[in-house]
Amino acid sequence: MTQFKRPDALYDAPTHYCPGCGHGIAQRLVGEVIDELGLRERTVATAPVGCAVLMYDYFNCDVIECPHGRSPAVATGIKRMRPDRVVFTYQGDGDLAAIGTAETIHTANRGENLTVIFVNNAIYGMTGGQMAPTTILGQTTTTTPGGRGRNREGGPIRVCELLSSLDGVCYLERVSVSSPKDVGQARKAIRKAFTNQLEEKGFSLVEVLSMCPTDWKLSPAQSVEFVETQMKKVFPLGVYKDR
Repeated sequence: MTQFKRPDALYDAPTHYCPGCGHGIAQRLVGEVIDELGLRERTVATAPVGCAVLMYDYFNCDVIECPHGRSPAVATGIKRMRPDRVVFTYQGDGDLAAIGTAETIHTANRGENLTVIFVNNAIYGMTGGQMAPTTILGQTTTTTPGGRGRNREGGPIRVCELLSSLDGVCYLERVSVSSPKDVGQARKAIRKAFTNQLEEKGFSLVEVLSMCPTDWKLSPAQSVEFVETQMKKVFPLGVYKDR
């Protein structure tokens, strides 16, 4: 029997995430993959602005805090100066797909040999539940109290679909952490994204559909149901590019 234990790539630290949030699951999967591939001493992470801003308190590796949305640019500089390092960004939807849209697109288009973990919970979490680029149509937020409207705010941005046309992109997959089966697939996708970097294949991004009970104003169980019945319809799971 395999004994459950904390990955060496994660510190033994109390979490600041809300009950039912998916960030803790996603970060554990990243930590497990780093351990499995023996990468901890070589790994450099770039932290975003958002709910994951304190990830340097959790990851037992070098972590650099970045200005809002600029993680891909900072990661590019690190990887070009130290190509022997394994570099990954860990970003939410506001950080990656709003203020960081340009950095994300151009980093992907250049084919930088990086791994991006993109957590999509369809809302701004840390700043109070405002509409995010990935908020789905009809979803209520503090800035869309009547629900997101197609004619007012436009539809949600689908990052994997958006990036799939770029020649520099090696691998894109959308996964979820809303069920045990999905968590298993998410781990496989994250491992593949890191392996691609080790094999110098270029830019890899794993999009993780995640729960946000606090800002969705739902219970943890209801938040899981929201991912299953609402988010997956708008953001279908699967591989969008594997070059």
